[in-house]
Amino acid sequence: MYCPILGIQKNKQVHLVLDGPIDMYDMLENQSLIEKGLSPRKALKKFFGFDAFKGEQEAIIQNILDGKDTFVIMPTGGGKSLCYQLPALMMEGTAIVVSPLIALMKNQVDSIRGFSADDGVAHFLNSSLNKSQLAKVKEDVQSGMTKMLYVAPESLTKQENVDFLHSVKISFFAIDEAHCISEWGHDFRPEYRRLKPIMKDIANTPVIALTATATEKVQQDILKNLGREDATLFKASFNRSNLFYEVRPKENVFSEIIKFVKSQPGKSGIIYCLSRKKVEELAEALRVNGVKALAYHAGMESAARANTQDQFLMEDVDVIVATIAFGMGIDKPDVRYVIHHDIPKSLESYYQETGRGGRDGGEGHCIAFYSYKDIEKLEKFLQGKHVAEQEIGKQLLQDTVSFAETSVCRRKFLLYYFGEEFDEVNCNKMCDNCAHPKESIHVQEEAVLLLNTVVDIKEKHQMKHVVNILMGKETAEVKTYNHGDLAQFGEGEEKDVAFWNSLVRHCLVKGYLHKEIETYGQLSLTAKGRSYLKKPEPIELFLERSFTHEDDGTLIDYSASKGTAGDPVLIEMLMDLRKQVAKKHKLSPYIIFQESSIDDMAIRFPITMEELTNIAGVGVGKAQKYGEPFLDLIASYVEENEIERPMDMVVKTVANKSANKVHIITNIDKRLPLEDIARAKGMEMVELLGELEAIVYSGTKVNIDYHLDEILDDDSQEEIFDYFKEADDDSIQGAEKEFEDDFTEEELRLMRIKFLSEVAN
Repeated sequence: MYCPILGIQKNKQVHLVLDGPIDMYDMLENQSLIEKGLSPRKALKKFFGFDAFKGEQEAIIQNILDGKDTFVIMPTGGGKSLCYQLPALMMEGTAIVVSPLIALMKNQVDSIRGFSADDGVAHFLNSSLNKSQLAKVKEDVQSGMTKMLYVAPESLTKQENVDFLHSVKISFFAIDEAHCISEWGHDFRPEYRRLKPIMKDIANTPVIALTATATEKVQQDILKNLGREDATLFKASFNRSNLFYEVRPKENVFSEIIKFVKSQPGKSGIIYCLSRKKVEELAEALRVNGVKALAYHAGMESAARANTQDQFLMEDVDVIVATIAFGMGIDKPDVRYVIHHDIPKSLESYYQETGRGGRDGGEGHCIAFYSYKDIEKLEKFLQGKHVAEQEIGKQLLQDTVSFAETSVCRRKFLLYYFGEEFDEVNCNKMCDNCAHPKESIHVQEEAVLLLNTVVDIKEKHQMKHVVNILMGKETAEVKTYNHGDLAQFGEGEEKDVAFWNSLVRHCLVKGYLHKEIETYGQLSLTAKGRSYLKKPEPIELFLERSFTHEDDGTLIDYSASKGTAGDPVLIEMLMDLRKQVAKKHKLSPYIIFQESSIDDMAIRFPITMEELTNIAGVGVGKAQKYGEPFLDLIASYVEENEIERPMDMVVKTVANKSANKVHIITNIDKRLPLEDIARAKGMEMVELLGELEAIVYSGTKVNIDYHLDEILDDDSQEEIFDYFKEADDDSIQGAEKEFEDDFTEEELRLMRIKFLSEVAN
């Protein structure tokens, strides 16, 4: 069995004792259990039926019992709750537990009540209570029955609650999710900043602050803002050895997620998305594909959210697709995978959310889909905020980028971020980079050049500026500080930006460089770095993936092999068939299906029209127009060769509800100017062209003749149309080379849209 409070799985050393539930009146005889001489270990046995603590739990509990301020940093699943719940049961009075979410409070209260004969042992005090419920809470607290009172920070600051608590004996204050105090934390809550004066006003008692995620900077912030700088620190290792960390390019993400989930039948999983809309769409796509999935986000009614959470806990539902609003109050030990559809805004968020997987010590697969465009979106969200807040947010985002793009052991990188050293040998191939190591090179001159540059600019600038100097880029900052005059300026231009970023990150993890948080990421040399400069030697540098974006936002990993992963025999057969069909229709082969579509067919083996529409670059129109002979060929090939088709071909699509697509097609039908159509959706013209290309490539026709007639005469249109009809491929670069400077890129793209719409669809 698994004990969510202890955070441990029962084994030979830890066994359940059937003594029955706690009788609160047995312990409430106007004296605490400490006075009765009950030790923490005996109390653990009495209240929870276990006879062994985990890690430093016992020392933490004893520290609180001794009346000392306590600061606990312990990963999710490590048993933080027990650190304040057991001393609360042992001590005279009521412990005030500050918690950020109503769902989290309810879950904790239900959990502790499960070990007691009296529900009054724990209560929560928040805005969800009606008058009669509130009266019951106050009655139980004043009677001495309630040992733990969970409150939101907003509730604690209300004067009526402060007045009430003045009449109650407080044993101590527990600040759960204490990272909310720090503006450098991933979930900063301004109301947490008011706790110090409020607690001082209510009672002069010890404080225990607890969090699962805190960098050194956040740790300092927490203690400073609580006024408890002398608190005893208990810091468990951040390493979750049972979690497998993986970052994938954000390409065909819905299909990839559905494929993975269907390969894990009956297992519990959480999928995080940044937007509510994406949550709803993905949950629906999973249900369409036979997965028991529900959506969860803050826009839902509270009753619906509670019901969703309960269904997940009761295993009526396997998968929850959620915004980050979900999970903080979940004590579900057997979540087997945590997927991030969008990369989180900070590594603290990532660590906490992935930490909800495998809390019982069992399997936990953590997959994050990464596209730099998501980072750009998150940076836009920072606009309009205070300058300092923007700088903090950008720094947190860049740390996330570094984690996503690094090729070193992800576990080593993550633990380094939290100030913990780790030998990647101990990862045991439990991350994608260790399981599938990238190509490595040995560098020495470049490392010396980098470190000397940091020294010569007085160790007062960020990574981006250092790289700009090495690349010889005359940015405003370079000009302001006259850094173009440095000997190092442009010395590293033979390498690309990705190389230098990789080397900086490597030197940080290696301990040669230090990044100063207070100054938003200024780089400086460490003693180890200065020693290296005195006696340099080759260091192994793993080449990072170079992520590039196409016009449609698809992420391509150009450092990966460009060879196809498809069945080579089938590819050759499909290419021959494409030539035959093209010849029959008197068209170039690319107009029938692009090579990327042929490759995808040879990987996924579609045999129905619906499956064909899930192939890259194939929409309903194109599938119906050209697809039948291809499906017949693939079906015969699969049968003859007894091929077991991959699971993702059973992925079904949900009707395309793209608001942009509907908006564009509807307004083109109305013959509205393309510039107006783009402006109405906040798009640039180049973005509209990308949307139009995606529409026609998928097989849908659009008629933009009214626009083309305004910008090109009939002869020009005919000339470009004929070019695409005869060309071997549809590349704009080829068209530009053919026509030299006669037509703009925009004109050529618009004519390609017309051509594909009329001929290919």
